[in-house]
Amino acid sequence: MSQSFNQFKGDVNTDRIKYIADPQLRNIVNVSIALGRPLLVKGEPGTGKTLLAHAIAEALGKRLIIWNIKSTTEAIDGCYMYDTVQRLNDSRFGSDERDVNNIHDYITLGPLGEAFVSEEQCVLLIDEIDKADIEFPNDLLQELDVMEFYIKETREFIKAKTRPIVIITSNNEKELPDAFLRRCVFHYIEFPSKEFMAEICKLHYPNLKENLLNQCLKHFYMLRTITQLRKMPSTSELLDWIGVLLKSGITVDEMKHHIPFLGVLIKKEKDLEIVLDKVKFPI
Repeated sequence: MSQSFNQFKGDVNTDRIKYIADPQLRNIVNVSIALGRPLLVKGEPGTGKTLLAHAIAEALGKRLIIWNIKSTTEAIDGCYMYDTVQRLNDSRFGSDERDVNNIHDYITLGPLGEAFVSEEQCVLLIDEIDKADIEFPNDLLQELDVMEFYIKETREFIKAKTRPIVIITSNNEKELPDAFLRRCVFHYIEFPSKEFMAEICKLHYPNLKENLLNQCLKHFYMLRTITQLRKMPSTSELLDWIGVLLKSGITVDEMKHHIPFLGVLIKKEKDLEIVLDKVKFPI
C-alpha cells in the first residue's frame, strides 16, 4: 500500500490527544482522504466519533476547524455571516474600525469558509449533523461537492484553495437524505470489544494494574448487558470512572463485590433503579 494512501496510522498518543482507531476505521479515513470525500461517522455516543477528527488533525499536523451543529443551524452559517445590524449602527453613529461603504468589513466567514480560504489543508469537523433541520444536509450539497459558495452581498465566489479533510458525525437522531449520503464515505463505529477497550484504557492509564483493569471491565460490560438501560455507559464514562477509582485508592478486593461511584457510569435515575434491582451485591 502506497505511503500517500496510508496517511492516517490510527494511533495517536500525545499530551493533548490519546486515541486508538481499529484497522477498519483507519482504512476508511484514508479512503476518504484519497477520494476527497467527506467521511460520515455514526455510532452510539461515547465511541469516539468527535475525537476522531481531533486525532486526525493531531496525527497529520493539520489545523482543526470545528462546526458544532445545533437545531437552529443553517447551512449559510457555515459559509459566512453578514452583520447587517452592525452596519446599520455604524451608518447611524459612525465607526473608527469599519468603512460603512465596504461590505467586506461586515462579512465574517463561518467554519466552512475558514476551511476554504486556508492556504494549507485543514481538518473540518461538522459535529452532530443530525441535530439540524432535515433540509440542512441537502443545503450543503453544493458546498461539499464542488467546494465553493457564493456571497450574494459581495457577488463573489469563495472556492476552496485546498480541499479540507471533512469529518461529519451523526448520532442517528434523523435519517440523512440519499443525495447527501451519496457524496460521503460512511463508517459505523462499533462499540469496542473488551480486548480493544483494554487497549484504550491502557493508553489513557499506562500504569493501571492488570487485575484492577480486568475488574473494571468486568463490571462495566456487566452493566452494558442490562438491556433495559436507556443510556448505556460509554467509553468516556468508563475512563472517567477508572480515573476516580485510581484517585480514591479503591482496591481490587473491594471491587470484587462492590461497584463504587456508580453515578459516574449511570446517568439516569430510572437506569439507576434498574441497576440496583438487577445487581445482587452492594453498590
